[in-house]
Amino acid sequence: MKHRAIKRRNVVIGIGATAGVAAVGGIALNADASTGNASGSSDGSLVFDPDAYTELTTTVTDTEGTEHSVTYHFWKAITYVSKPVDATYQSLNVSVPVEIDGTAVDASNAPILLANSVGGYMPSSVADATGVGGASMGGGAPSGAPTASASTSPTASASASAPGANGNTNATGGAMNTNQLLALAAGYVVVEPGARGRGLKNSVGEYYGSAPAVIVDLKAAVRYVRSNKGRIPGNVDRIVSAGTSAGGAVSTLLGASGDSPIYDKHLKEIGAADASDAIFAVGAWCPITDLEHADGAYEWNWGTNALSTGKQVDQTVSKDLRSQFAEYQAKLRLRGLKGSGFGTLTARNYDEYLLKQYMEPSATTCLAALSDSERETYLAKNTFITWDGEKATFTWDGFLTHVGARKKTAPAFDAFDLSAGENNEFGSTTTANRHFTAYSAKNDTTGLSTKRVESDIPELLNLMNPMYHLVEKVNGKRSKHWWIRLGTNDTDTSHVISANLAARAENLGDDVDHLYYWDQGHGANTDPGDFITWIAEVTGYKKAKKK
Repeated sequence: MKHRAIKRRNVVIGIGATAGVAAVGGIALNADASTGNASGSSDGSLVFDPDAYTELTTTVTDTEGTEHSVTYHFWKAITYVSKPVDATYQSLNVSVPVEIDGTAVDASNAPILLANSVGGYMPSSVADATGVGGASMGGGAPSGAPTASASTSPTASASASAPGANGNTNATGGAMNTNQLLALAAGYVVVEPGARGRGLKNSVGEYYGSAPAVIVDLKAAVRYVRSNKGRIPGNVDRIVSAGTSAGGAVSTLLGASGDSPIYDKHLKEIGAADASDAIFAVGAWCPITDLEHADGAYEWNWGTNALSTGKQVDQTVSKDLRSQFAEYQAKLRLRGLKGSGFGTLTARNYDEYLLKQYMEPSATTCLAALSDSERETYLAKNTFITWDGEKATFTWDGFLTHVGARKKTAPAFDAFDLSAGENNEFGSTTTANRHFTAYSAKNDTTGLSTKRVESDIPELLNLMNPMYHLVEKVNGKRSKHWWIRLGTNDTDTSHVISANLAARAENLGDDVDHLYYWDQGHGANTDPGDFITWIAEVTGYKKAKKK
């Protein structure tokens, strides 16, 4: 049955419109959405009810400044597994446009944007959403000890941004709702899944959101959507995942691991639908992934940069980790992207590769978009850049100095004192934080009785790392289309993480669109309109059909 729409307040979100521009633009997405009562299927049947929606109306301003009135059907908090551990997180929302700018549209065969709001590997929920883009986070920050519990309702607003984070990120580093709103206005179906995350604790003191819960839940959400082909609007064979930070990592992992049997027992435990969990394409912004090698990659990238306090990290530790990265990178045997002029990527040539393939083109795009006076002012303040009128060039050392302070200490992800968020992510049912690399376990400073990683860690690492599915066990069911973005000033991770991902995907023959946003930090998304256009191109969908 259809429900009467009720107006609600405006929500305004500022976004940038052009990739590579140093200053984020003031384009806004205005959400003037109406609300009502919605119901979903949570009885274990896992059958989507086409009539259990609320009809809402929202105004979306696109990246060119044009306002669009979008009426859509909204299904709220549908539990996507038959045996949920916690339905507060294991549920999803569906938004389907039915009228855009006064013209009825048919989105029955439209691409489906599967947009997660995961940040810091923390839990995310759609239970309190009143419309598209309303997912929220389950408390806490992306690093440190766990703070969320099973009885804690999500408290971090999707419109709040983390301290020092780009304005496109929420309180724990996950994505804001820019992509969802633009996708809806383009005629796409938007599915927003919640997922368990680290720190969740039940009444008897057991942790139930640690790895691999987040990826198992997102796979179950995909299976729910695909199992309801013909009932849920949209083309279930054209699901495009999107996420930022840890959400970018699990978006990438979804794409890399489609239908991998290593998740089967975990999916069975929660009563996931009997369907494929493969997705068509991946959108990933600053993916925090390849965690067992992330410490080495981080030190290779930022090892000589001081912390914001001006202090250097322990250089002995930094050098040890850089050596580990060099060994790992050599074993990957990755080749540079086509046209880059680079063969095998190693620790010796990766700085030059990043400069030529990503950093200098990014700076060039930024400078070319400025007026003559703006460019002159910028270059006067940034003398490390040489500008010949058409192209920007600089050295790796100059770039590192320009970025400045590193965000994280050493090791960045598997902390010797078990204080990193990733230590919490790899905790067990009874232990909040654990080591997941041999080096950090050996150098533990918390007084653990053993200096080795626990026996279940290797399997968990495979479950959580997309590179396992792209390198060690190449997955034929993986996504073949990849949109990857990172800010050049993002010191939450290493630039080689996304570059390795892009190189491996292209080396396998996949379609890769990867670039860095100049002078942008963690969570930047300065070309969302281009992403929406890219979805149409790779899925073969031009626009919503008129009724």
